[in-house]
Amino acid sequence: MGTTKVLRDAREALHDGGLRGSFLVRDLDTGDELAIDAEVEYPIASLVKVPLAIATLERVGRGELDLATAIVVQPGRVTVPGPTGLTKFRHPATVALEDLLYLSTAISDGTAADALFALTPPAAVTAELRRLGYDGIVVRHLMGDLTQTPAERFAPTEVHLAHSLAIGAATAGQGHPVAQLDISRANVGSARTFVDLLEGLWRPTTIQPATAARVRELMTNNVIRQRLAPDFSSDASRWSSKTGTLLNLRHEVGVVEHADGQAFAVAALTESRVPAVLQPETEALMAQVARTLRDHLRMA
Repeated sequence: MGTTKVLRDAREALHDGGLRGSFLVRDLDTGDELAIDAEVEYPIASLVKVPLAIATLERVGRGELDLATAIVVQPGRVTVPGPTGLTKFRHPATVALEDLLYLSTAISDGTAADALFALTPPAAVTAELRRLGYDGIVVRHLMGDLTQTPAERFAPTEVHLAHSLAIGAATAGQGHPVAQLDISRANVGSARTFVDLLEGLWRPTTIQPATAARVRELMTNNVIRQRLAPDFSSDASRWSSKTGTLLNLRHEVGVVEHADGQAFAVAALTESRVPAVLQPETEALMAQVARTLRDHLRMA
């Protein structure tokens, strides 16, 4: 099957499944890639925890922070479904900086991430990315802001109404009355900018090797594996990734390393037109499209 047909079929599948998506798959050794709207910016939700981990570890490498530093973290006390770790805690906890990195990146703990942001604020994370040569990701706000959306204001049986608002209120220019979904106010990035960052972690040039190795390890230990992992994990491959979810947004970025030595960076950033909280069919479709692009690239 030719590349043009592969991409056309993928676009049609996304449309039929109620998804708008930005996808990019890149061979990390040859640079060959396949893309669908890879430059489109999206609010990135928890994907921001990857740049946060990089910025934190770069500062550790310069001696500005100590991984053993004990930090008292106030409990998140969030009761709605979804958040993990300290965000669900009801009492203060003392956690080492290195363990906050694990909680933030591997189990997507927003409260742990905000404890790291207290040391390296959003603007400083963006500045660190620019220093390293990565221009397309902008970090503007804390993770706690993601628990202050319309979804938290509805009863569990009415959360679909928040998704209807998220879908229906967007403007053609990707503005939105919900600040966390407005690309001029949210943390933002694209499939291309995240694949560039993944390449910088798996084939480091400006990122310190120790930083890159630790972030790769944290992403390998990611416990949220229902989205792309089923299509990229096997006994003959390793999938290392980070997910991001906010209202109708579902994202995942990662690297699949095959036993034969090939490695592919994958980014899938999507927004659903279906006003529902649980959408396993959507996540399966994301994985199907991403794997189709990888398979075609691998066989080319």
